Amino acid sequence: MTLSEQRFVDLLAAFRSAEPTPGGGSASALSGAVGASLLAMVAGLPKSRVQTPDEEQRLAAARSQCTALSDRLAALMNRDSEAYDAVVSAFRLPKTSDDEKAMRTVRIQEALRAATDVPLDVMRACAQAIQLAGEVAAFGNANAASDVEVGLELLGAGVRGAGVNVAINLTSLKDQSYVATMKKEIQRLEIDASRAHAAAIAALRDTP
Repeated sequence: MTLSEQRFVDLLAAFRSAEPTPGGGSASALSGAVGASLLAMVAGLPKSRVQTPDEEQRLAAARSQCTALSDRLAALMNRDSEAYDAVVSAFRLPKTSDDEKAMRTVRIQEALRAATDVPLDVMRACAQAIQLAGEVAAFGNANAASDVEVGLELLGAGVRGAGVNVAINLTSLKDQSYVATMKKEIQRLEIDASRAHAAAIAALRDTP
């Protein structure tokens, strides 16, 4: 059974177990999934502030996209644990002969790269949801403004937490071109998410 299929109490037990997975990467994805779900909820509430068919369409689109992003983040929660398990397995490969050592190094690098790509996808999904929060903040039910803010905080935690996981994996990767590209991507996503977060909060404050 995958993490996302577990009962919530069992999922919490899995996070606090002595096993290496699920860990921070999966927790970041979970945080983002809940945040995106909150935005979808607010976008679907009655008594929205839409005044034109275009605004109604934009709010409906935001709800649909946030729902899809929540599902994607739930899947990434599973994938992050699977990716890290592969890293652990690679480190456990035999290293008696030179050939074994060489193969082990290759497998470790491959596993680390996969374990880097997953949290980067978590960052992207969370950042996309934060971009959509502006529409929800502007047109959603005003009484649910605090839910939008909580959703933003959870999504922000997802971005930052996943970024930590990407950064730590990059320190062990030997492909410096890939490392440099990923560092720029982390920075871009963090900046974009921060700006979108501020814009969404401003939309909440400007709403009567």
